[in-house]
Formats: sequence, structure tokens, C-alpha cells
Amino acid sequence: MIIKNIESKVRLATFLAAGSFIAALLMVGCVSFFAYRQVADARKSIYLLDAANVPVMARQTDVQLNRAAEYRADIARFHSLFFTLTPDDKFIEYQMKQAMYLVDESGMLQYNNLKERGFFNSVLSSSAVLTIRTDSIYLDEGRKYFRYYGTQKIDRRSSTITRSLITEGYLSDLETRSDNNPHAVLITRWKTLENKDLSNVQKNSF
Repeated sequence: MIIKNIESKVRLATFLAAGSFIAALLMVGCVSFFAYRQVADARKSIYLLDAANVPVMARQTDVQLNRAAEYRADIARFHSLFFTLTPDDKFIEYQMKQAMYLVDESGMLQYNNLKERGFFNSVLSSSAVLTIRTDSIYLDEGRKYFRYYGTQKIDRRSSTITRSLITEGYLSDLETRSDNNPHAVLITRWKTLENKDLSNVQKNSF
């Protein structure tokens, strides 16, 4: 009888010890998880000094939260650079240089095609001013595919031409941001689907 009681006490003590150990492990795991969450959240908070040297807390948000907006801004900026031109060879060169930071070789291919066809020379010779207005941007964030819809205006001395512009391409995330590519997004496989005249208004010659 005494032996049975001792065995029962040993089993009870073993059960209690094992239960306490498991409970301690669960407690340590929960504490570690919440501590990690708190540290991660704290890293998103930074303090800035205002003009009176008073610290002001600012929150750093996850990059992916605003990625769609950054994608659209990058697409609109590229098209604005590529299709906004004035009859100034230095300005055209600058616009193309800035645009090439945002696109892969597909952009350089289109630039070279336009150059070989004498497009930029015609802009200079006709004193044309080209502007682009973004109408809408369709974005499939999962596939990183976009389709750009815009209206291009070509203002020459003799006429004003309005053209529709539709292009498409894909997006690739870069490792780091830079002054030339602040959103760290590269447009790839870019091509023009449509660029046709909507209207051609002749100007008075006097």
C-alpha cells in the first residue's frame, strides 16, 4: 500500500513537473512573440526635431501599403518624361535621360526607333510642343502589369493635333531607391498599343 502511494506521488510529481515545464514554455513563447511585435512596431516610429528642438513622433508605414500608389506615380512620371517635349535639343536629351532611369531596354528601343524615323528632328524643325495628360492607369498588382491611357497634344505653328495614347508594360521592384528612381520601380517590356489622331485643328496663317 505504501509502495502504491509512493508510485502515485511520483507520477503526480512527474505530471505536475511536466505540466509546469510546458506551461513555462508556452508563457515564454507568448512573451517572446509579443515582445517581437512591440519591437517591430517601435522600429516603425521615429522622432523628428521641429524648429524648437521638440521631438515629434512620426510613423513609418510598410512599403507595400502604398505600393500601388507608387506604381501609378512611377508610370505617370515615366510617360510625362517620355512624351513631354519642347523644340529644344538639350531639353529633349534631359527628358529622355531621366525617363531611361525608369524603364528597361524596351524604352531605349522605342527611343532609338523614334530617333531613326526623325521624330525628334521634326519636333525641332516644326517648333512643336508636346504634352501628355494621363487619363487613367489600369494596374494588376498581382501580375505587376499595367495599361496606360493618355491624351497627347502636339502644338505646332500650323496646327494642333490631339492623339490618343495607350501603352502597356510590366513592373519590377528594385533593391534600393535613388534620386533618379525614388520609388525603386523599373518598367519592363514596355510597348505602345495605340497612338492615333483624335483631331487635327489647323491654325490661321495670319
